[in-house]
Amino acid sequence: MIEFEGNEVGEEEVKILFDTAHKEVQRLVEFQNGIVKEIGKPKQEIIFTEPDPKIVEKVRNFITPRLAKAMKEKTLNELKTELEEHLKEDEEFAEKKPEIDPILEREIDLFVHHEALENEVRPDGRKLDEVRSLYGEVGLFELTHGSGLFIRGTTQVLVVTTLASSSGEQLTETMEGTSRKRFMLHYNFPNFSVGETGRSRGPGRREIGHGTLALKALKAVIPSKEEFPYTIRLVAETLSSNGSSSQASTCAGSLSLMDAGVPIKKHVAGIAMGLMLDEKGKKYKILTDIQGPEDHYGDMDFKVAGTDEGVTAIQMDVKISGITSEILEQALAQAKQARLQILDSMNKVIAKPRESVSKYAPKIMVLKIPQDKIGEVIGPGGRTINGIIAASDDKVTIDIDEDGTVYVAGVDMELVERAYEAVKATVREYAVGEIVTGRIIKILDFGAILDLGGGRDGMIHVSELKEGYVKSVEDVIHIGDTVTAKIVRADPDGRIGLSLKAVEKK
Repeated sequence: MIEFEGNEVGEEEVKILFDTAHKEVQRLVEFQNGIVKEIGKPKQEIIFTEPDPKIVEKVRNFITPRLAKAMKEKTLNELKTELEEHLKEDEEFAEKKPEIDPILEREIDLFVHHEALENEVRPDGRKLDEVRSLYGEVGLFELTHGSGLFIRGTTQVLVVTTLASSSGEQLTETMEGTSRKRFMLHYNFPNFSVGETGRSRGPGRREIGHGTLALKALKAVIPSKEEFPYTIRLVAETLSSNGSSSQASTCAGSLSLMDAGVPIKKHVAGIAMGLMLDEKGKKYKILTDIQGPEDHYGDMDFKVAGTDEGVTAIQMDVKISGITSEILEQALAQAKQARLQILDSMNKVIAKPRESVSKYAPKIMVLKIPQDKIGEVIGPGGRTINGIIAASDDKVTIDIDEDGTVYVAGVDMELVERAYEAVKATVREYAVGEIVTGRIIKILDFGAILDLGGGRDGMIHVSELKEGYVKSVEDVIHIGDTVTAKIVRADPDGRIGLSLKAVEKK
């Protein structure tokens, strides 16, 4: 199998990478074979019982003239029921009650291979390199931050994008350390998407694997945190599945990202390729956009995702011993052709990101403060930062990175701007001679305290209230007054002296 993640890597370079990697794999295989030769134990022999040739012939004669129609109309279950009824009519087979499932599966497998290899005919009648009908749509829901629907044939995936501040990043703890993820993609595959019922449990191996593949495919176009200071979460809901819902999730995810205003420069699309190989391993055909039967009876599931400039993710598994370099090269070329067709379809739905995020998404303002000022923004026991948040009725969030980057986020832009200015004021370096404006928050016997914002304040001594003698501070100012003052003292410890009469003189 293959697992690959890249940053728009050209198909020619991908081929070189795989050829190089394959040589290293061969060294590992030789090493393992050496261990087996030296200390390996004989494997247990498994004896397979061949089915009765008479039953095989009876099954083959019945289904052969009916199989093409059943495959095209997706009525294999009905065909099996008819076969069972047919066998009951024969007394010899009715008594034996033969197990026909393995025989039927084998005959279908041979039929699908023969039709593709000899006649270049697929179960649904498509050409070998033909992509099923495509459809896309964005902006399906008003209250979500972004949404995209992608349909390819009967495979349908809906992706919803949610944006958050950096506090929404996913904390990941492993034996190697702790890290945070700002881009997440979660994939759901409910039973109804394949016409089944059952209990809905947590994500299994399939869901985690498909979600990871789609995430790898899109990661290459996600803007950096400096360009777009949001945490981004995509949730892919598989509504109907008949061939590569993971690659449909990649396409729907790309549409949803643009609808959400995430500044990705271009779309990412994915396609699943298949292979039909004869029993001698000589003749083969590559299939584009495989669906259920071609995945089940075919020899390869080769998923390729990327942009118009290169590949971003690949995943492959096979049911045969391996593929040749020639097959890989042709599959990559055919996948690129299909990918460009899908990208063209997606660009007709939405060609570039929306100019702004949804009105329901948080707005984020970013500023950089000196690292030694982080403590001042937080304040003793978090008093300063919590005070700024409380002043916005707890409708903003403030996150601070270790490097001093501060993220102020909230849905109401006016509150975000107010909190942003409060943070700036907290770390502002005041200089003698500056003119400041603020509100009187405290009256003392010897002066008054002026609120400078961001938890900072300054002292106006009674002698600086106005020219001449002042008997009482409240003869000049009162609590709640907004006044303009001049800084006459700025101590290293942060204490600030202010003067009203200096402004009057000016």
